Amino acid sequence: MKAYVLRSYGPPDVLELTDVGTPVPGPGEVLVRVRATSVQPYDWHHMRGEPYAARLMGGTLGPRGPRIGILGADVAGQVEAIGAGVTGFRPGDEVFALLTQGGFAEYVCVPESALARKPETLSFEQAAAVPLAAVTALMALDQGGVQAGHAVLVNGASGGVGTFAVQLAKAFGAEVTGVCSGRNAELVRSIGADEVVDYTKEDFTRRGPRHDVLLDIAGTRSLRACARVLKPRGTHVVVGGPAGRWLQPVGHTLATLAVSPFVSQRVVMTQVVGARNIRGDLMRLTELIEDGKVTPVVHRSYPFGEIPAAIAYVEQGHAPGKVVVTV
Repeated sequence: MKAYVLRSYGPPDVLELTDVGTPVPGPGEVLVRVRATSVQPYDWHHMRGEPYAARLMGGTLGPRGPRIGILGADVAGQVEAIGAGVTGFRPGDEVFALLTQGGFAEYVCVPESALARKPETLSFEQAAAVPLAAVTALMALDQGGVQAGHAVLVNGASGGVGTFAVQLAKAFGAEVTGVCSGRNAELVRSIGADEVVDYTKEDFTRRGPRHDVLLDIAGTRSLRACARVLKPRGTHVVVGGPAGRWLQPVGHTLATLAVSPFVSQRVVMTQVVGARNIRGDLMRLTELIEDGKVTPVVHRSYPFGEIPAAIAYVEQGHAPGKVVVTV
């Protein structure tokens, strides 16, 4: 099969499109024929090996080279074969999945626990836009305790995670304010935001209304500044932060943790990959999608042979919604 292999850190052209062996599903695994995947910051951070500080933290960035051989966390496709013990799927089923690696290939083995049936209302390309961004948004809302009647502010409302966060918060019955640039304001309104703040013209931390929950995806302001827009017992959910070569967004997270004891609001950090019921989240999202409450925002699509170009575009940091790849 064809796959983009990452052998060393660097720019998009370090990704090598080559022939590799088709994986064989082990016990509890499903072999998926990939029909579409998506590109997101998760991929280029691992491709570049940035921030450098993360290479020393024992995660998926190795100190001397990448620990992930084939990037791609989002997958939508068809079941090709199943391993021993798999009972929920059979060949031909249309599925989508959230992985730690392997999506930039024609086939990938997926644990059954990270797989769900694709929403019938979505194409493969639309479904591939969902897993990592939507599960991140869902987890952030869960951690923030968002419920009907809450006032929720989403800083970074036009990005991949943000477009799902706005829609999910509305689906939960919240009143949503989105923070984005003026050129994306109409998009954010169109997906349900009750109010939009153009950060190029107004400092959202200096506005009067206070919110129950702040989903801080962009990480553009300090914790103390953000505390001004939260109610005294509100919740600040740290989802992301500014990109940087050496320390960011790790530095933003550490600074937030250092200051958190000195504010009255609750501060929580969102980390998706790990102890999370991924299959349950995907099934929950499928229900919301098929009910018409959530729709992936696909900004641009690339063919499989242009994945390096897709990553280069996402690296610029200005893409609203999601960038997907047809395999």
